[in-house]
Amino acid sequence: MATQSLLWNSVKKFLACGLIGLTISDRYASIVPVRGASMSPTFNPQARNFTDDYVLVEKFCLKKYEFSHGDVVVFCSPSNHKEKHIKRIIALPGDWIGTSHNSHDDVLKVPKGHCWVEGDNSASSMDSRSFGPIPLGLVKGRVTHVVWPPQRIGLVERVFPQERVSSFK
Repeated sequence: MATQSLLWNSVKKFLACGLIGLTISDRYASIVPVRGASMSPTFNPQARNFTDDYVLVEKFCLKKYEFSHGDVVVFCSPSNHKEKHIKRIIALPGDWIGTSHNSHDDVLKVPKGHCWVEGDNSASSMDSRSFGPIPLGLVKGRVTHVVWPPQRIGLVERVFPQERVSSFK
């Protein structure tokens, strides 16, 4: 009887911890790996290194879609919602963005409820230059810190090419 009670108490504690962890991960913050070279040198600066960077993703920004130019965000791919991407916001709703595709320069206005995202390593990035502006509803959180590997722990800076964006609305 004592063994059964001990087992039941352990199961209850495990389930409670699991539910608390899931709630925190879903609503407040989570840690995710950054795979590939599309955000190099910000993340995974050494392509030959087999260690991925891990980043902290905060989700408070989702309540009112409060994003800024240069924020790095995690979002669901517009073409496959099971895939998650990490890119930098270059332009916000109402901004005009200068694009270059197949040696053809163009300027387009980011529609309401969308943003323009690009990887820091344009040669290796599938981003808005490929699929256009993304709906803000696909954004799952903002990357704030690198948390692994230890020698790279730190704040993620907001940078973006100001010369390509005009905020005349």
